[in-house]
Amino acid sequence: MDMVLSVAIVLTLAASAWVLLRYGRVRCRGEMPTSLFTFIAILFTSGLDVGLVMFPLTEFPVYASEPEYGFANPLAIEFGFWGFLVWAFYFLTTFYFVLVEPKVRLFELPLIKFINNLVIIGTCAFTGYLFLSYLPDYIDGIPAALRYGLVALVVLCAVWSSSDVRYVKFLSVASTWLFVVLIGFMWWNSGSGPVELGSTVAGIGEYFANIHEFVTPITDYHAFYLFWWFSWSIMIGQFVARFSGGLLAWQLCIAMLVVPSIPIAIWFSVLYLHFSHTIAIGGPLKLGMVVVGVIFVINSLDSLIRLYTTNLNLEPDRVGLPRYVASNWILMFGLVLLFQFTPLKIEWIGLVVIGLYALIAVLLWQRRHQPLVIAAPAAARNG
Repeated sequence: MDMVLSVAIVLTLAASAWVLLRYGRVRCRGEMPTSLFTFIAILFTSGLDVGLVMFPLTEFPVYASEPEYGFANPLAIEFGFWGFLVWAFYFLTTFYFVLVEPKVRLFELPLIKFINNLVIIGTCAFTGYLFLSYLPDYIDGIPAALRYGLVALVVLCAVWSSSDVRYVKFLSVASTWLFVVLIGFMWWNSGSGPVELGSTVAGIGEYFANIHEFVTPITDYHAFYLFWWFSWSIMIGQFVARFSGGLLAWQLCIAMLVVPSIPIAIWFSVLYLHFSHTIAIGGPLKLGMVVVGVIFVINSLDSLIRLYTTNLNLEPDRVGLPRYVASNWILMFGLVLLFQFTPLKIEWIGLVVIGLYALIAVLLWQRRHQPLVIAAPAAARNG
């Protein structure tokens, strides 16, 4: 599987570079354009989940002790798993769904539509399963009944939020600000000043010095992350494309790679201060991490639920809100339990998505002689 994954990553990054070289001056404007801040907030909260908040403190010791990661410090390794280059996957699919899909409509073909919605539903359930799995690490001694009840409530909130795109936007912006507040409190708890925080952030430079190491899997755990990014990429591109506010393609690429990476870098650096100085995280701060993690899960789930219900023409206006909420809650919570009690893996979904990439590429190649005009507006060409 690693060979398939490596080839897929190289080709995806090459395709992103080709898009920038050929169509970098094309304006990317979705059907529901928003401000840049709202777009980034939707992208950030939809494209990430509870792992961003909860994983680093458990992963730093692993990256510090295992020799495979010895080429960079643990902070740089953590950032490499979550930041910058991997966001190129999202850029490529967002560009496709803004400018190419409306002309070719490949995702309306029955087979592709079926695979696409299957991937969305499966990844949505996996997100809930991760939250279920990691809750005991952040709420010590949580009873099993309460754990399952909390996950059921989170899924219910996500289904309700997905019923109106206004809720999705509001929750994305609100959770972004909550995350900023959490970073501030965690920095205060670390007892470090701006100079120490700045020097810690500078350690991420080892990621950029060794960025080639992150293109292909370093370990099986890194492969898990990369499959995870692949499994999300098509879905996130579909969802956020509609909110693209009209940036040129090269500007959109920079925004999607750089802007989300900044809070990720600061958050990981603040957590790394706690790890490197062995600073305890007290109950209120740990609760704050759980609260923000819960909201991130809701953000991730509601965008995916909104996406597949729209694709399947099962919106609340058509089926009725009570039926919409009940049916999607039963489906999602049932699949979360399926991940818990069966050997289903996100790597399998990632492989399916890689296969879907390949199928789309073949179909686009077959249609290469058909007119497909992707041209920059006059204002963009002259700007």
